[in-house]
Amino acid sequence: MTFPTSTAEPPVRWAALASVTAALAMFGLAQGLSYPLFSLLMQKQGLSPAMIGLSAAMMPLGLVVSAPFVPLAVRLAGARWLAVGCALGGALCFLAIGYLQDWVGWFLVRFLIGVIINPLYILGEVWALALATPSRRGRVMGVFNTLMGVGYASGPLVLTLVGTSGWTPFAVAVAGFVACAVTLRIVSADLAGFEDDGQAVGGVAGFAVLAPALLFAVLVSAANQQSTYSLLPIFGAGYGLPEAVLAAMLTALSLGNILLQIPLGLMAERFGGRAMIVFCAATTAVCALSLPMLIATPFIWPVLVVLGAVGYGVYTMALVELGNRFNGTALIAGNAAFALMWGVGGIVGPPSSGMAMQAVGTLGLPMVMVGLNVMLVAFALYRSAMRR
Repeated sequence: MTFPTSTAEPPVRWAALASVTAALAMFGLAQGLSYPLFSLLMQKQGLSPAMIGLSAAMMPLGLVVSAPFVPLAVRLAGARWLAVGCALGGALCFLAIGYLQDWVGWFLVRFLIGVIINPLYILGEVWALALATPSRRGRVMGVFNTLMGVGYASGPLVLTLVGTSGWTPFAVAVAGFVACAVTLRIVSADLAGFEDDGQAVGGVAGFAVLAPALLFAVLVSAANQQSTYSLLPIFGAGYGLPEAVLAAMLTALSLGNILLQIPLGLMAERFGGRAMIVFCAATTAVCALSLPMLIATPFIWPVLVVLGAVGYGVYTMALVELGNRFNGTALIAGNAAFALMWGVGGIVGPPSSGMAMQAVGTLGLPMVMVGLNVMLVAFALYRSAMRR
């Protein structure tokens, strides 16, 4: 399960990595656009923050339900065709969402999106980790998540240009999924062969026994990202900020991924993924605490950049640690477990934050984020002490 020690590592296959990342960045654009789009449309329909958060949890619920079956789907359909088919399925789901224009129907379709796109999450990260050499895995995953961050940041930015009315925002999302499918079909022939190496860890449940701290880190990172992307517009609206500024705040969050994931990856190579998980979680809690105090000041912009970087950086550090410890089919099982916990985090984060906001006002969002990240720091330190 562990990588063998070698003094001469093969070079990183940057061309293949760039192709995979470009395809997933197009998919990220569609996803980054969808979060604020749904939140703003549902707010215009008069829905409460709790209902908006519950709707945002439907896609993560699809991830949770489908994650245990992804390794089997890879074996049956093959990684290449499965990824291409899921990208096209995502395009069809956004066509259905644009056609329905009804928040009740969106609950079901957003659940189906989670089921369909799950293999894209898993296979994209597995391909990236498999293409990276152990000594460069931190910077490789930093580059991967930087370019993924470009895709996510482009979504809210595109929304500020096209608005929330009519078919245009849905057409952009459909185009992103189609471009992802085409790119994967062209390049994926060079990415097969590592998934059938005969290794196993007992599936998703078996992996949970091996790496519980990594899985909890993924849960918290998902709650960080999906709560902020779904409810930061509602949080900002509570302080009287205009719609254009709310969308720009989400772009600032994604800008953190663009600017800081590579430095975080280099730090992981120096200090280790486990230590960096604690650092990112603690910094996320500090940034969340400062949101109510700085929301109406110019200082909110650098705080949002840092928050976006370290909030998602928890996940990047967990990926680095995953790649350092596992490969082959064990890596697929681990990524499937990560996808499941990402879904659980999405189910925990937005609804609990939305209900907290409904109960205590805008302070509910930072309260939930601080609580989750403090628990992660405590659990990670506990696991480290137990290992010593």
